[in-house]
Amino acid sequence: MSQTAVSRLERGRLGGTAVGTVARVVAELGAELEVRVRWHGEELDRLLDAAHAAMVERLIEMLVPLGWQCAAEVTFLIGGERGSVDVLAWHERSGRLLVVETKSVVPDLQQMLSAFDRKVRLGPTIAARRGWQVSGVAKAIVLAGTATNRRRAQRFSATLRTVLPSDGGTMRRWLSDPVGPCPAALWFLSDSRVMTTIRRRRIRPTEQSRARPGAGSVSSVGAAVAATSRVPSVGLAERQPRYQSPGD
Repeated sequence: MSQTAVSRLERGRLGGTAVGTVARVVAELGAELEVRVRWHGEELDRLLDAAHAAMVERLIEMLVPLGWQCAAEVTFLIGGERGSVDVLAWHERSGRLLVVETKSVVPDLQQMLSAFDRKVRLGPTIAARRGWQVSGVAKAIVLAGTATNRRRAQRFSATLRTVLPSDGGTMRRWLSDPVGPCPAALWFLSDSRVMTTIRRRRIRPTEQSRARPGAGSVSSVGAAVAATSRVPSVGLAERQPRYQSPGD
């Protein structure tokens, strides 16, 4: 890339510059480019919340009849570390704690795993503040059972197995009688209501967007988001053994 082009970017003149070009310049500076799409003043990921909410709702419906006390979207600020746990569940009889991260899509595997590790590590402290006495911690990353998520799990199977060696079937059996070693599971949730919510998730053009001069088409936005979701996480090998998921 020419010095002129770099100087133009440094001055904030991004018009006509490909996103890939900007990303390369940012990477050379040791930084990471994060692009957010806003649609009528609302971030695109807010439009995807229906799938996330459906997954959380379904998990709680499964856990409560089994004797688990559940809390959703539990925020924390401990020693300068902050975040929220999608589902935090405690089994009073056994004292077992369950930390769950739910994802309808997986845009960045490394970021997801590092954030999940922090939540699991802080889980007992978060639970203690709720008056829950913990004797052991189980953990699960629950992914929507889409073909895209399954392909991504297969691509990074070696990495995932080191963190989450168990599957959804193992986790479900343990949840009904939480004794013995606490599992760490990658769980594909293929519940019909969750999958229906995902299939119905669409971004439709409105009269306002059609009338706005220079507004990008909805199909272009959808294509851009789809393309982004296919980009593998930086730093993880592309060719990994096939990930088997018998315990959906």
